[in-house]
Amino acid sequence: MEYKKALSIYNLTKTYGEKTILNAINLDVYQGQIIGYIGPNGAGKSTTVKIMLGLIEEYQGKIEIFGEKLDLGDPSYKQRIGYVPENAEIYDNLTAYEYLSFIGSLYGMSEDAVQLKAQQLMELFNLRHGMHNRISSFSKGMKQKVLIIASLIHNPDLLFLDEPLSGLDANSMIIVKEILDQLAKQGKTIFYSSHIMDVVEKISNRIILLNNGEIVADGSIEELRQQNSEGSLEQIFNQLTGFDQHEQIAESFVSIVLNGDR
Repeated sequence: MEYKKALSIYNLTKTYGEKTILNAINLDVYQGQIIGYIGPNGAGKSTTVKIMLGLIEEYQGKIEIFGEKLDLGDPSYKQRIGYVPENAEIYDNLTAYEYLSFIGSLYGMSEDAVQLKAQQLMELFNLRHGMHNRISSFSKGMKQKVLIIASLIHNPDLLFLDEPLSGLDANSMIIVKEILDQLAKQGKTIFYSSHIMDVVEKISNRIILLNNGEIVADGSIEELRQQNSEGSLEQIFNQLTGFDQHEQIAESFVSIVLNGDR
């Protein structure tokens, strides 16, 4: 299978007042790639994703998704995108089925198609019993499963996931990671953002590290290891972002815990 570009970013720059959030980002992403999109808080990860989702419109540079320029104002590309935000506002008063029907209708799916897919996907996620229960009664893990289903129910070509495994049990995590791997093999493109470095390292075939609004690393974990003196992604992350105080901070923290009550 010959994979084409899913998106291209040219000199993407975003400022808020005098603060530069993104500084001339350039990036080509291809179909079938699982991108581990990582960086410290405030590095510009969420801003990049929100621009590609059309949630932020004022920026400098050019973005093409599926060969279409975003600045032309045609929103049709959004029907080919799925998104699981880190802190999602889910409609708790709706049942799981009502929520998935609402999402499906936004993507132009027929009611019959949504009903069939929702039933099948919820059953595979062990949620069939809660299909007609209000989401407010769900645990965090159950809500996360509904969000994942909602992001995929319309068969998107480009998927943005921000901490998608949050709240899931171990078995569900394994299932979701396998789902993402199989979707990538079908030519789907996945942006995976997480602070859990070992998961990013295992699941991604390409890792992009953003720091202070700039790309400071881009490649497979093997390529990053060859380019840096550290071995694990967590160690590479700390090296490239300049964070080397974790041991000192931990020692001070433990010292206070052990001795602070004397």
